[in-house]
Amino acid sequence: MATTIEVNKQSVKQLLETGKVNKFIIPEYQRPYAWSDEQIQTLFDDLVEYTENDNESTYFLGTIVSYENENNEQEIIDGQQRITSLFLLLRALYSKLNSMTETKEVKNFKRQIESALWEQDELTAEVDYEKTLIESRVMGDEGNKTFANILISGTIEEGAKDNYSLNYKLFTELIEKYASNEPELFFWFIRNVLNKAILLPITADSQDTALTIFSTLNDRGLALSDADIFKAKIYNYLDTKGKAVFIEQWQQLDDAATNANESIQKLFYYYMFYLRALENDRNTTTPGIRKYYSRNNFEQLYKKDVMNNLNTVLNLWLVVNNRIEIEDEDWSKNIEIKKVLDGLSSYPNEFWKYPVVIYYLKYHGSQAFEELFLKFLKKLLAVLAARYIVTPTINAVKRGILNLNSEIIRSPMPTFDFAAVDEQELKGKIKTAHRNTVRMILKILAYQSQEELLPEKWEIEHILPQKWQSSYFPSNSDGEVKELVEHIGNKIPFEKKLNIIASNGYFKKKQESYKKSKVQILLDLSNQHNDWGLNEIRERDIRISDELLIILNDWGLNQSDFPVQEVQSPIPTAEELKMIEELKRKGLI
Repeated sequence: MATTIEVNKQSVKQLLETGKVNKFIIPEYQRPYAWSDEQIQTLFDDLVEYTENDNESTYFLGTIVSYENENNEQEIIDGQQRITSLFLLLRALYSKLNSMTETKEVKNFKRQIESALWEQDELTAEVDYEKTLIESRVMGDEGNKTFANILISGTIEEGAKDNYSLNYKLFTELIEKYASNEPELFFWFIRNVLNKAILLPITADSQDTALTIFSTLNDRGLALSDADIFKAKIYNYLDTKGKAVFIEQWQQLDDAATNANESIQKLFYYYMFYLRALENDRNTTTPGIRKYYSRNNFEQLYKKDVMNNLNTVLNLWLVVNNRIEIEDEDWSKNIEIKKVLDGLSSYPNEFWKYPVVIYYLKYHGSQAFEELFLKFLKKLLAVLAARYIVTPTINAVKRGILNLNSEIIRSPMPTFDFAAVDEQELKGKIKTAHRNTVRMILKILAYQSQEELLPEKWEIEHILPQKWQSSYFPSNSDGEVKELVEHIGNKIPFEKKLNIIASNGYFKKKQESYKKSKVQILLDLSNQHNDWGLNEIRERDIRISDELLIILNDWGLNQSDFPVQEVQSPIPTAEELKMIEELKRKGLI
């Protein structure tokens, strides 16, 4: 069905008066009012300058994007900060006019402002000061009442520090000063605010259309995230008691996600892959998350376990991104698991995240989770690393990952249908690995001898520096040396701070800095070599290719089935132990 929009420039007065027919609503999913005093000052100064220039052209204030919701209200998608500030400005002007001697000008502009701020009787034009033409419903924001009270009473509470009160107070001070200093221009100022300042209201036929328009108009992208919409949907679905609990849960989740360098938006995105896996959805086309969650009237959002599952997903990223341990989550203390997760975090795209989230959500409460999770992560890293080294594109694993996601739901030892890689091709490409894979390869190698996680800030060190003197290799061409310098055999993890100190020196010169490193693979290399040249790079190329292939095969590369678990001998019973001791005593065993 075709979408429709209406665009018709209007003065501030003309636009605000439309609130009598369709009240302005700042919906639950919008963010709280946040204009600063600097923005208020700028708006006021611009309007003053416009007035003092005696300019008869209009002054453009910007766009307001909205749509008419099911309650015949104008639900504002973009421009809520601007329109809120205009309501506060007009209320401050009205308060000033109320304090002045009632001249013809005062009466005129009071009537005009009344028509823009409050409902009026259609026959008598009597004003109902208790009914404003705008209402803020921002979820959990106490400022909603403050905004309404300011528009109704024209006063603020003493000592109030919220943005509504602070900005209203600033407007009243600016207006008072301007009216005293420029009494002849003051009424022209009001006239310009009401009738010469122009807004461009864009009214859409649906919320989706309005959001699309907004994202198109704004270079900064969609300020209203899909998560904001989800928040409002869940909030409205709950009863009063549930709403209060939800607000607190959401805020805590939002703060924690930000601290983990994630966002609630991303958590919903990861969770979508889990839900899709439950549905056995293997389609390689990923739907937008708002489109996905809006299916069947947003039913997935209303399930009781949504917030708990989002928090569970967040726990995973707290371990990966912040390197912390989660109480009652023993796996988060397992250094081997954390090493593999750190290796996966250097995979060149996000495809590794989806099966990890699904596996964690599905099985984290099971008895053998820690052991199975480690085996799964190793196999996942082995397959993804090998596939990307051979074919460094997203499409090399996309379909395989979507299939794996669904297989994880079926079994904690899922089938990998994309695990096969030509080993000779892999070995050949490791030495000249694509730059996007180098950190991942170096992590896998480093963690074979590293007891703890690598330092958070490290760089890829070129053992033989990228800038070398041609005289150092007189029998080799610059092209040959340049190529070998970029081989995997010449690269190793090195702390950023120490790397800066070591600079571009040769091996002997850098050895002192190497010895201060906490990267064991670098310490070993420094102790094993007295010098470093082209032959050393070639030898290490071969050694790394062989070692990496052994590691990846050990982790399950080229095995569609899950790595075979070690068979453990059964624990003997007390009776069997007694029999063994008796046989030992008799010398029979």
